[in-house]
Amino acid sequence: MTDTNWLPDLTQSDGPKYLALVRALRDAIRAGELTPGAQLPTVRDLAWEMKVTPGTVSRAYQLATQEGLLAATVGRGTFVAPDRPRFGPTQSFYIEREPESLNGRIDMRAPRLPELGQGAAFDAAMTALRDRIRGDWLDYPSQRDEAVLREALVDWLADRILGPVSAEDMALCYGGQHAIMMVYQCCLRGDRPTVLIEELAYAGFRHAAKLARAELVGVEIDAHGLCPDALEAACRRHAPQILCVTTEAQNPTTARMPVERRRRIAEIARAHDLQIIEDDCYSISQSNMPALRALAPERTWYIGSFSKTISAALRLGYILCPTGMGQAGRLTAQHSFFALSRPISDLCHELLSSGVADDLRRRVQGGFSDRLEGVVNVLGRHALHWQPGLPFVWLDLPAGWRASTFARMAEAEGVLLRSADEFALIHGRAPHSVRLAVPGNHSRTRIEEACLRLSRLLDSPPAEISV
Repeated sequence: MTDTNWLPDLTQSDGPKYLALVRALRDAIRAGELTPGAQLPTVRDLAWEMKVTPGTVSRAYQLATQEGLLAATVGRGTFVAPDRPRFGPTQSFYIEREPESLNGRIDMRAPRLPELGQGAAFDAAMTALRDRIRGDWLDYPSQRDEAVLREALVDWLADRILGPVSAEDMALCYGGQHAIMMVYQCCLRGDRPTVLIEELAYAGFRHAAKLARAELVGVEIDAHGLCPDALEAACRRHAPQILCVTTEAQNPTTARMPVERRRRIAEIARAHDLQIIEDDCYSISQSNMPALRALAPERTWYIGSFSKTISAALRLGYILCPTGMGQAGRLTAQHSFFALSRPISDLCHELLSSGVADDLRRRVQGGFSDRLEGVVNVLGRHALHWQPGLPFVWLDLPAGWRASTFARMAEAEGVLLRSADEFALIHGRAPHSVRLAVPGNHSRTRIEEACLRLSRLLDSPPAEISV
């Protein structure tokens, strides 16, 4: 039983019916016709009353939920969201608890880098820079100042197969999330553009799309990553402008896409004039397969950062723009923040040019590999998916478990993790799986102890699972 008999009149509306329905929802909420907490009709009921397809209503509800206008609760229905500020994002990004508030629990929600000499390396690099600091640290930074850092980063990426690249193809930014937002700014056009993402994907794609006022559509994945047939169908149906995809280390499933599938995705993107964001922030080093940037250089925006290899605090991100688009990427950066701050760009260049960054990357890789080995040794007899050196694993739960229930019970056992629901779109498909990140700030022994607690849970599913 719903709380409202609201029935919008879309007969005078131009354009797609689902967009008109979103506008009607927005207007009704602002006018007070739909009050916070009011339950809306079901998709089928409203579609019947309006004489439209259920897909039209479902799409509108999904879009309005992503905007923060509505809130969907599995098993209960769709409601008008609680009062919120008129301006600004409607949903916060991950807010992690500080270590002192964990009360002895181990946090495996997001990877944490192990401390393997980064502090000493930063101290030495800053000491080396001390005698070179001149008056140019007083002026606004410029793209010209970043040229040597861009050249050093091209060398840093030499262990990947990216095709012909140069410093002129690169734009710099403040981390991988910022890189996604910059590409959206470069490529998206129109009132409500469509972005395709994997049906289970890094939540940052969703948050950036919300800020860009873009509509998100999830595309099916399997054990090898994004499904080409599903991608082609989505292109024909939605006329998207950007595809966000991870080829080397799919987050959260750890899948690595085979070469032939990469080639097929490049062909589909070319046929439908689709721009590609290739997220390589989690990639292990020494890849032996061509990136999409090598297969479709005219449309692929390859992004990465220092956050998963050197330090998240440095906030260094980079974009290898499509061939001939480097200047457009740098112009977007210039219009947004001029250029990287000189202390950050000079410090990162010193780390790269001295070889220290390569050494730190090898150490961090080794630290993660050792801890990952502990996770696999304990949980490997379960349906565990992983890649050597990758700082997270994907666990398919046995019969009797739901991801949300397992996450709650794991927290009661002192282990924080992420359920599949946190990587899925609202109304999207979420399997009964969880992601466990490798916390580099804990010892291998502590991590193994946490995994033993999870293993005991996996062996004892609850007798009844609530829907």
